[in-house]
Amino acid sequence: MGEELSLFRPEFNGSIRVEARAERLTSDAGAVLLREVLQRLGITKWLEERLKDSRIPELITHPLGELLNTSLLLLGQGWRDQDDADVLRDDAVFRLAVSSRKGISPLDTREAEERERNHNPSVPDGLASQPTLSRAIRMLSTEHNRTTLRAGILETAARRIKAGRGGRRLRYVNIDIDSLPIEVHGHQPFSEHNGHYHARIYHPLIASIAETGDLIDAWLRPGNVHTADGALEFIPQLLDRVERDLCQVAAVRIDAGFPEEKLLSMLEERQTPYVARVKNNPVLDKMALPFLSRPVGRPPNEPRTWLYEMSYQAESWNHARRVVLVVLEREEELFLHHFWLITNWAPSQMDGAALLEMYRQRGTAEGHMGELMSVLKPALSSSPRPKTHYRGEVPETRFPSGDSFEQNEVLLMLNVLAYQVVHAARVMLETATGEGWSMQRVRERVLRVAARVLVHERRAVLVIAQASARLWEMLWRRLRHLRVLEAT
Repeated sequence: MGEELSLFRPEFNGSIRVEARAERLTSDAGAVLLREVLQRLGITKWLEERLKDSRIPELITHPLGELLNTSLLLLGQGWRDQDDADVLRDDAVFRLAVSSRKGISPLDTREAEERERNHNPSVPDGLASQPTLSRAIRMLSTEHNRTTLRAGILETAARRIKAGRGGRRLRYVNIDIDSLPIEVHGHQPFSEHNGHYHARIYHPLIASIAETGDLIDAWLRPGNVHTADGALEFIPQLLDRVERDLCQVAAVRIDAGFPEEKLLSMLEERQTPYVARVKNNPVLDKMALPFLSRPVGRPPNEPRTWLYEMSYQAESWNHARRVVLVVLEREEELFLHHFWLITNWAPSQMDGAALLEMYRQRGTAEGHMGELMSVLKPALSSSPRPKTHYRGEVPETRFPSGDSFEQNEVLLMLNVLAYQVVHAARVMLETATGEGWSMQRVRERVLRVAARVLVHERRAVLVIAQASARLWEMLWRRLRHLRVLEAT
């Protein structure tokens, strides 16, 4: 099937030979599964219909939908850099998975002059190159397109959740709002050294749903901003969209960096339930002091928790609010620990124990954001670099660089969208197997699977190992029943 290249023979066993052959082999067979998730959810089509493609139609080789598929599938499979598209340009599975064409035509490897002879020069020959993907990121960085991508993140979550509910929205959802440090390596615009994290970072706001594992919004911010900076604009817009597309009633969970008068008043005016942690201060410490004495007697084997209802008004607040003192006993520690929760839930609606249990779900939300960072590892590397050479020559015309901060926001949102696609596969695997799956395990066991592509006339056959076949079959059974219905 082409030239064979003998590479080497290991010394430890002379019977082993390593050769390179021009065969259709891949280590990313799972790209087919992720493309099927995109297809069933219809999210690529949804985005393509709403995004503005500013390219000249006569010069387009790769349709916008294929560029979106390429970016999302590469990120989902663990290829973080756009340069990776050049290495994987001829990967048979990626060519099939990203293409909107049917049959085996995406595997066509005709030379450019033959395509011209057939009067079809616009047919893609392999994956889009790194420069093409970079231009696509720049095109997506307009305000309209960034707004559409943000909406697409929530739309993906809503479609996945409603698909299992006959198109109906959830009754109630808890939204977790938090900041997330993303370290950068360079001098990307508005990235700054953050003394709290001891690194040069961007500091985006991320919205998630702990109970379902979905990330539903992302907003890039400079690296030196406060945790709550921009939350007063970010949260109301998100709540409006969530209560329109995903649920009937949304509540908000936030940490100690967020509570301040304007934000709390806004949530109360909207009648949005919230729970937040409040930073300890001398006034709160004085209020807590009478409750920090350890009870007389030998402590039980299990550490204890005590809850106390109070009312508190900070100097910057317009009125007093309900707070709950949480006192914790920790093993092998003499003194008790404590912290405060603030909420607009009435005690009759949610008592202290239920409120604490609800707030502790923030740990689950932080775990999902941790998976975004440890598995997707967003590489926000766009920075202004005027082009000095094009195809080895100095260009006659030099165009100014795009807004690198906005382009990095596009990269962040594409990473979150890719998280959502892999998460959809993860949820179906958990349902099919009856056990929990980390995103890393999904990638290692299901997505990064070696395969051989065999072409027979008009059919391409993907051959995978038996070790992976069982999980693929279980996932495919769930995937076949994934249908997006209109909301009722």
